Amino acid sequence: MPSTNIVQTLYYSPDHKLVDGGLVIDGHSEVFGGEEDHLQFVQKKPVRESTQRQISCSSSGSLSPSNQAANAPKLPGRREWKYIASEKTTNNNYLCLAVLDGVLCVIFLHGRSSPQTSPSATPCLMKSLSFEAQPERLEEQLLSPMHYARSGLGTAALNGRLIAAGGYNREECLRTVECYDPKEDRWTFIAPMRTPRARFQMAVLMGQLYVIGGSNGHSDELSCGETYDPHAAEWAQVPELRTNRCNAGVCSLNNKLYVVGGSDPCGQKGLKNCDAFDPVMKTWFNCASLNIRRHQAAVCELDGFMYVIGGAESWNCLNTVERYNPENNTWTLIAPMNVARRGAAVAVHEGKLFVVGGFDGSHALRCVEVYDPARNEWRMLGSMTSSRSNAGVAMLGEAIYAVGGFDGNEFLNTVEVYSPETDEWNDCTEALSPLSD
Repeated sequence: MPSTNIVQTLYYSPDHKLVDGGLVIDGHSEVFGGEEDHLQFVQKKPVRESTQRQISCSSSGSLSPSNQAANAPKLPGRREWKYIASEKTTNNNYLCLAVLDGVLCVIFLHGRSSPQTSPSATPCLMKSLSFEAQPERLEEQLLSPMHYARSGLGTAALNGRLIAAGGYNREECLRTVECYDPKEDRWTFIAPMRTPRARFQMAVLMGQLYVIGGSNGHSDELSCGETYDPHAAEWAQVPELRTNRCNAGVCSLNNKLYVVGGSDPCGQKGLKNCDAFDPVMKTWFNCASLNIRRHQAAVCELDGFMYVIGGAESWNCLNTVERYNPENNTWTLIAPMNVARRGAAVAVHEGKLFVVGGFDGSHALRCVEVYDPARNEWRMLGSMTSSRSNAGVAMLGEAIYAVGGFDGNEFLNTVEVYSPETDEWNDCTEALSPLSD
């Protein structure tokens, strides 16, 4: 007798309860942990031999094993849920903390009305992202991946190479630093950072790499920073920030290093702080505060101004953009992006800002948009081959490189390249041909 697979479905009822929607034969969804505030049902798996436990809701909306489970038929492949807490983030979005088969999970649920539901129009909770296996491209060679999958990493271009530092995967925050040579399509390791860190950004100042703040993976925001000298091939400490913070934006401007926004150790999501570091005096000083609290914003320098793009105040993603003028120490709101996003990355090319990927509150994003300061307007560009939030980007030659990040399902070690000339992203070695000429 052939084996069967099942899918367990949850519905959100009009009286705000999560209800077991029963079984669907022909495959079940294996649940994989996601980044931060969502977890996706993404992949069909063979049936596991396990005991079926019926799921129901308490009057408060909590998921709990039903008292009737003992009388229910035992079916293979059902998952054991234990509800802990939930929060409604927007009209149709919910965050739930639960234990799934003994694993602590944060689950993102997105509701949409379905014509096949009951007359009370109960919205069916759908997966916010789906994963479909792509056919292997046997004739095309993919760009060499990093040795480690990394999300929340720091990236920068230095001496014609891409540097990818730290970040986190499913297991830990990383100290390791990798260097990519586009002419050889090869990753090599350079000296590791002194401190494991993720949720930080990296900038080049006076020919050296700087990393500031972030998280060490033990629920601790960092105040420490360090700098890498490519001639000495080693990292050295820099004076600490006055405030521990992670998810801050970092960039260099007028021979100073700026650290903008972020989240503090008290759990307050989104700061207005802007601090600058003088590498000659080795001191920090305060600058004017942002207009809007932000963490996970993309930050860069262009034509003597600093831009802070998107991010989030708390859970709410932002499409607003601010520009800093160091001459008069002021922040000005400029045209907003088309898509609200946090955890995006930004690169500068020919006087324009290219904002890549991110997370919109529901999905990891593939979409890319460009800002023209002469017109003060944003327009959409060609999308990446993969969705990427908290990825890194860098400009090498005439191409923009996107590395790592999180696609809604997996932490990534992959690379893809954008050509502004063709408005196309490519994850194959043919994208490097102009660089090797």
